[in-house]
Amino acid sequence: MWTLVGCRGWRGRVLVPWVSGAARRPRPAPTRSADAESWVASRLYGSADVEEKFDMSRFPVENIRNFSIIAHVDHGKSTLADRLLELTGTIDKTKNNKQVLDKLQVERERGITVKAQTASLFYDFEGKQYLLNLIDTPGHVDFNYEVSRSLSACQGVLLVVDANEGIQAQTVANFFLAFEAQLSIIPVINKIDLKSADPERVEKQIEKVFDIPRNECVKISAKLGTNVESILQAVIERIPPPKVHRKNPLRALVFDSTFDRYRGVIANIALFDGVVSKGDKIVSAHNQKTYEVNEVGVLNPNEQSTNKLYAGQVGYLIAGMKNITEAQVGDTLYLHRQPVEPLPGFKSAKPMVFAGMYPVDQSEYNNLKSAVEKLTLNDSSVTVHRDSSLALGAGWRLGFLGLLHMEVFNQRLEQEYNASVIMTTPTVPYKAVLSSAKLIKEYREKEITIINPAQFPDKSKVTEYLEPVVLGTIITPDEYTREIMMLCQARRAVQKNMVFIDQNRVMLKYLFPLNEIVVDFYDSLKSLSSGYASFDYEDAGYQAAELVKMDILLNGNIVEELVTIVHKDKAHSVGKAICERLKDSLPRQLFEIAVQAAIGSKIIARETVKAYRKNVLAKCYGGDITRKMKLLRRQAEGKKKLRKIGNIEVPKDAFIKVLKTQPDK
Repeated sequence: MWTLVGCRGWRGRVLVPWVSGAARRPRPAPTRSADAESWVASRLYGSADVEEKFDMSRFPVENIRNFSIIAHVDHGKSTLADRLLELTGTIDKTKNNKQVLDKLQVERERGITVKAQTASLFYDFEGKQYLLNLIDTPGHVDFNYEVSRSLSACQGVLLVVDANEGIQAQTVANFFLAFEAQLSIIPVINKIDLKSADPERVEKQIEKVFDIPRNECVKISAKLGTNVESILQAVIERIPPPKVHRKNPLRALVFDSTFDRYRGVIANIALFDGVVSKGDKIVSAHNQKTYEVNEVGVLNPNEQSTNKLYAGQVGYLIAGMKNITEAQVGDTLYLHRQPVEPLPGFKSAKPMVFAGMYPVDQSEYNNLKSAVEKLTLNDSSVTVHRDSSLALGAGWRLGFLGLLHMEVFNQRLEQEYNASVIMTTPTVPYKAVLSSAKLIKEYREKEITIINPAQFPDKSKVTEYLEPVVLGTIITPDEYTREIMMLCQARRAVQKNMVFIDQNRVMLKYLFPLNEIVVDFYDSLKSLSSGYASFDYEDAGYQAAELVKMDILLNGNIVEELVTIVHKDKAHSVGKAICERLKDSLPRQLFEIAVQAAIGSKIIARETVKAYRKNVLAKCYGGDITRKMKLLRRQAEGKKKLRKIGNIEVPKDAFIKVLKTQPDK
């Protein structure tokens, strides 16, 4: 017989076996949710079992393996992670186990991984119990920063390749990230259950491109679970244990962090030396503040508190950090009065795309500011600069790693914080080399970075302009090579290399101006190749370019919000497109509005918004033509006078239509 026992401070109730007498009286219920979970577990399974399962001292360093799953988009990383969680008994086997580690709503809706997630797995092999710390990483180029951070906590990776599609552009990029970090790489060929799968062809590609012997590849079907257990054995046999020292003072790396509105900052840590336990006083090497550890634990895959974490293990730590600036990704934590040399940390993320963000209503500014601060803690690769606009009010200029990154950030703001915003068309960061010593003294540097087109300096002040360039990798079936080469030439790209990776697949390398690929290049590439081509890029610095600042004028007055930076060769087509969009968006007046695009004093494109016109000839029935001409002349003079004194006020919705990213892009 069972009875319901309520838990104070914990939502819901739990069924426990009914017993008679004094033993039936429930113990005092815990007040905190984490304690409540362990209390419930202890009532159901016995506290000794729970404590034994999560006693982390049972795992010597030689029985620990830390690894990541890396792959191109949609090659089956999250599905493989689900099977590994099931095999190790971390989650129950059910049909609903899909994307278990993809916890964000945006990840489930889009079917992509945005945020790297950690899970600790317990696995018995040859009479020993191993602790396997798994990190599932994103596959899109825009989230490369998440991948590079995750690899810092690992000693090896599973490189997943689709048995049907073979090596793709992001597969190559992720391989080199792992190779540069000197990690053990286990190639995994997934989706062998597909009718069109050709694992032998993919083995040859892996051998040719990555120089990994064929016999090291593990062939699996993550969807059906075929041969997945051999991956766990390969992880134990081929990935080395972490090189750490438990007797040394604590040294822990913060490789990720999330924000909980009730508990503050939850830091994901990898321990390189020492031990950390609840109640310890720790110091942040970044800001030198001291904290008391409230909770430590492992992710299994949900948070499970433990007494201690030991060197070589990956887990989480809560220490009462309330401010977003306190949890710096890449920071080193050490024990109070036991300072250590900080770990190298990470290179700061380099924003590739900038966009203006403004609240729809200025009264929502403070709420939006709070939401942006909390979300940037969860996504440390976003940079934030305050900005303002005459038309749209106070806002921010945000830096993103790419266009998808920008879209996902916007979607997370709406879903997680119920914030509605206006996002402007993305631009890239340009540089200008100043010409005079006076200007260098004023700006305190010879090269200035321009992230807002309105601040673009005049040609007379600079010796040259520089634009960002990227080294792009395109992998495509050879029948689409000609069309893709023409597309790249149209985007001012310079070809660097061309290699056949097998009989019918080509790898092309091009040097692209970033501005040419940031908005719609990927869509154009997919259209030309019927969806078969893949694209990845990496930063390649800056190069000199003929850039011009293009002003948009309404009846001769410059509209600052619509100023853009373009290459001289493309100025006419870009200016014409903006003028056409403005013509369709502006409300008509009683007088004509000239919409012009100008470079300096030269007009390069023009559209006209026609005036409302009263039919002054309606009362003229025949008669002399001079009577009609007199009426039309008088009307024209009146409109000319109106145009002199009339101000064109551009409504906010017209700005939104012109500024924000076009839906067809």
